[in-house]
Amino acid sequence: MRILGIDPGLQTTGFGVVDAEGAQLHYVASGTIRTGARAQGDLPGRLKVLYDGIREIAARYQPQAASVEIVFVNVNPQSTLLLGQARGACVTALVSRELPVAEYTALQMKKAVVGHGRADKSQIQEMVRRLLRLPGLPGKDAADALGLAITHAHAGLAIARLAAATPLVPVTTGMYRKGRAR
Repeated sequence: MRILGIDPGLQTTGFGVVDAEGAQLHYVASGTIRTGARAQGDLPGRLKVLYDGIREIAARYQPQAASVEIVFVNVNPQSTLLLGQARGACVTALVSRELPVAEYTALQMKKAVVGHGRADKSQIQEMVRRLLRLPGLPGKDAADALGLAITHAHAGLAIARLAAATPLVPVTTGMYRKGRAR
């Protein structure tokens, strides 16, 4: 299975593509999409750069699945909103290419790749280099994106096994009845 990982950012969005054959992982490509050529105040233009870039990457590498980092609220709410819009542009581009999109937190990715959730960027870069047998360190944003693809390669396999082993049952907790919560 070919997996595209996306580390969304308004200025720099990382991408990484890996092939997963069982437990074996193979590096395909990685890099960044930069929106710096657009004016800082041109948010719609920057979002279009991200949308077009993700669609182009998906068309070029033909992944079967994608994984994207989930955004959490930061200290600065304005930054969080802008990052959420960048993430939305990326997810929309993936869905428009009819790709299934899995979402993982930074903590989940760090645990899957490094083994603990407080790993710093350099540790992620080094572990991605080792896991994919790369000759050098990938860039920070590309390493995070490759880490998300690796996380999905491992988690996706486990989720598929669970789904095959147990029937899915709809959950009714929090559902509405007659306009009111139960």
